[in-house]
This record gives sequence, C-alpha cells and structure tokens, in this order.
Amino acid sequence: MDETAALEHKRVIGDVPRVTLVLAVLALGFACWSFLLGPSDLSAGALFKGLFSGHGEAGVVAQQIRLPRAALALVIGAALGGSGAALQGLFCNPLASPDVTGVTSTACLGAVCALYFGFASSNALALPAFAIVGALAAAAILYFLSRSGAGAVALILAGVAIASFATALTALALSLAHNPYAMSEMVLWMMGSLKDRTLNDLIYALPLVVMGLALLLTAARGLDALTLGEDAARSLGVDVTSVRGRVIVGVALATGAATAVAGSIGFVGLVVPHLLRPFCGYQPARLILPSALGGAALVVAADVALRLLAPDGQLLLGVVTSLLGAPFFLWLILQLRRDA
Repeated sequence: MDETAALEHKRVIGDVPRVTLVLAVLALGFACWSFLLGPSDLSAGALFKGLFSGHGEAGVVAQQIRLPRAALALVIGAALGGSGAALQGLFCNPLASPDVTGVTSTACLGAVCALYFGFASSNALALPAFAIVGALAAAAILYFLSRSGAGAVALILAGVAIASFATALTALALSLAHNPYAMSEMVLWMMGSLKDRTLNDLIYALPLVVMGLALLLTAARGLDALTLGEDAARSLGVDVTSVRGRVIVGVALATGAATAVAGSIGFVGLVVPHLLRPFCGYQPARLILPSALGGAALVVAADVALRLLAPDGQLLLGVVTSLLGAPFFLWLILQLRRDA
C-alpha cells in the first residue's frame, strides 16, 4: 500500500508542470477569444494591428475596450484562484476561500465606502486602497482566531458572520446613498462585472495582484510545513508567524485589488483548487500557481460565455460565478460530511 501511494505521489508531482502548461494555454486561448469578441465587425487582423498601432477605430476598440476586459479577467481570476489555494493551505480547511471567509465581502465594503464618501472621485487610488484595507481586516480577524485555537468549522462560521456583517453594511450604504450615480456604482460592485473597464483599472490592479501572488508563492513551502501542524513546522525551522503574515497580506493585496476593479466575483477561489487538487496533489506549494492559472482561465471563460449568452450586457459576471459556485459549495459540504 505504501509503495502504491509513493508511486501515485510521484505521478502527481510529474503531472504538475504539464497541468500548469495546459492551464496557461487555456487561459491565453480564452483571453484571445475574449479580445476578439464584441459587437463591432472588425476583423481579427484589424484588431491586432490596432492593438499595436493604436490608430483609428480598431486602435480605440482594441486598446481601450477589448484589451482591458480580457487582461483584467486574467488578473482577477489569478488573484482569486491563487488566494483560495493559499487560504485553504493556511487554515488546513478545504472550504476556505476569499468569498467564504468574508475577505471578498469586506473588500467590497471598502470599495463601497470609497464610493459613498466620495473618496474615489477625488483620488483614483482611494478605491483599491479602501478595498485592500477591507480585505486585510477580514483576513486579520481569521488569522487571530486561528492563532487562538479556533477549529476549521469555527473559522468558516466566523467567515460567514464577517461576510454577512459586511454585506449588511454595504446594503446600508446603498440604501442611504443620495447620489443616483454612486448608487449604481455600488450595485455594480456588489454584483461583480468587467463591463466598461479601462486601462487605468488594469494599471491599478495588476501591480497589486502581482505583489500579492508573489507573497503567496514565497509562503508556499511554509504552508506545506503547516499541514503537519505548527509544532512540526517550527521544528523544521519554519517561521510560522511570518508565513501567516505573508499569506494574509498577499490575499488582501490580490483580493482587494481584484474586488476594487470588478466587484464581488464569488466562488472562484473555492472551486478552482478543488478541481485541480487531484492533478496537482494536496500540498499548497504545488497548488498555488496552477490555481492562479486555473482561476484566470475560469474567469475569462465565464466572461466569454456570458457575453455570448447575453450580448446586451444585462447578465453580470459575479452572478454567473455564483450560480455555478453555490451548488458546488453545497455539494462539497455534503461530501465532507460523508467523508467524516
């Protein structure tokens, strides 16, 4: 039995680079499809020429409309997928993800506060800053609960409570908003959308997401050690406090930036690591990068699907991911209960 398990473990390790490459190709393929998809009758050659030249109608459409949407879908999916894998490794809990633990909801609350109080209109950096602070607050609460000995179920219940409280405060801000434009922006952030995103959104989000994912990758080996328990990790020379701090800050940066530009995109960080775990193994160090690429592919594919199904733009991305993710979350809970 031990020999069989060792052979299976070796096979999974060998599959990780192959799976990572396939996911990268899928993500780029869906991104190209997204770039070519739209109401204008411009050819693919004209769009790519306009992308590099920036001249004429093709240049405006390619650089100001198609590129930001496709690139942001990749960035946001990578942020949510990588954050979900890291949180599941940190809490040793397969139900952990940015939205389930309340990180996405508090980031959305921070963005709504920036809109409600007018900070977003006076300073372009206020929106991502408020979103990151909100995400950091939820992640820090869960971190201190885990330090105090809270179990997996308690952490998930705490995340649900945080998400409910943040959603209630967001709804309160929405109901008290006096500016119709601010109200419509808040609704958009609550539902999640990539519609009408610009290059400025990409410029703000990309560096923060890259920094967040880089922090998560630097903590990957430490997360592997934490799966053995804190005492065992410390005996291996792992700085547990540093690992947890890097994961929390990394998740806050990545999720906060993603939420600041697109609103609440739910369940990506929950679904993707579970789909990839049979192919990549159960160690966080081997799962974070594939989950980031898988999240990127999933978000771009979902955005392409909703644009094909509802080209009028009435169907929003966050609605699609929630419709797909909520049944998966329920199935996962039932599966874990049967295993227990």
